[in-house]
Amino acid sequence: MGQVCLRTGHRPEESTIDAYTVRITAAVVNPNRKQIFRSHTLRLPEPLIPGTLIRRYKRFLADVTLDEGTIVTAHCANTGAMSQVSEPGSRVMLSLASNPERKTRYDWQLIEVGGRWAGINTAVPNILLEEGFRAGRFPEFRGYDHIRREVPYGNRSRVDAVLTGPEGKCYVEAKNVTLVEDGAALFPDAVTSRGAKHLDELAAVVQHGDKAALFLLSQRMDADRVGVATHIDPYFAERLGAAMEAGVMVVCWRALVSPEVIVLDRAVEFVGVNSPS
Repeated sequence: MGQVCLRTGHRPEESTIDAYTVRITAAVVNPNRKQIFRSHTLRLPEPLIPGTLIRRYKRFLADVTLDEGTIVTAHCANTGAMSQVSEPGSRVMLSLASNPERKTRYDWQLIEVGGRWAGINTAVPNILLEEGFRAGRFPEFRGYDHIRREVPYGNRSRVDAVLTGPEGKCYVEAKNVTLVEDGAALFPDAVTSRGAKHLDELAAVVQHGDKAALFLLSQRMDADRVGVATHIDPYFAERLGAAMEAGVMVVCWRALVSPEVIVLDRAVEFVGVNSPS
C-alpha cells in the first residue's frame, strides 16, 4: 500500500526519500532495493509554497504573504474556529489548487505552531482513515474487508466511511483535531450542531444492529491524548456520551506532520468527554 497524494488522490510507486522524511514517517527500509515503503502516508503536493499568514476570514479564506513578497488569497478547508491555528504572522504552507480555473489558486495546508507543523485541512483524516484501514492499522476495524467513502445515511447526511466484511457494517465519522490544551488535543474547537447530529445518527446505526465509530485525528504533534472540549460545546459532549453508551466506539490517533508528508503515527488515549485540567 503506497502513499496518497492530497491533490490527485493517486498512490505513486515507492521512491527513495531523504533521511528527515524517513524519520518523520517512521518508514521501513528495504535494504535490498534501497527503497522506502510508506503505507498510511499522505504525500503533500510538491512543492508546498511557504508564506506568512496575514488573516483568516469568512471561514474559507486566508490572506498570505508568500516568501517572494506576493500577497495571495488561499482556500481554507476548515470550518472550525481554528483558534490556535490561525494566528496572524505564523508561518504557513500552501499548495496550488488542482483546478487552475478556480477563483482561489491556493489551498492552505499547514501552519507552524510552537515550532512544529500542524495540519488544518479537514480532508486529511478521511484520507488517512482509508489508508490506515487498508494497511490494517486499526484493531477496532479488523473483520472488515472493504471501505466506501461519503455514503448517504441518516437524515439526509453522508457518513465519511462505511466498512463492510464478515463483521457486517461499521459506519465511521472522521474529524480533524487542532485545539490543544495541557497536552490534550480537544474536539470540537467551536459549537457544532452538525457534529452532534452525526453522533445521534451513529447511535441510531448501532441500535439497528450495525457498528459505528468516531475517528478523531490530531494533526498536532504536541498532544499525546485526545478529549472532548466540553467547555466549548457541552451539547456535543452530551451527545457523544449518549452515543458511547449506545455502543459507538471512539478511535483516536495522532498524525506526524511535515511539509513533505502527513503520517498516521499511533493510537492515543481518549480521555473522555471532560476537558482535561
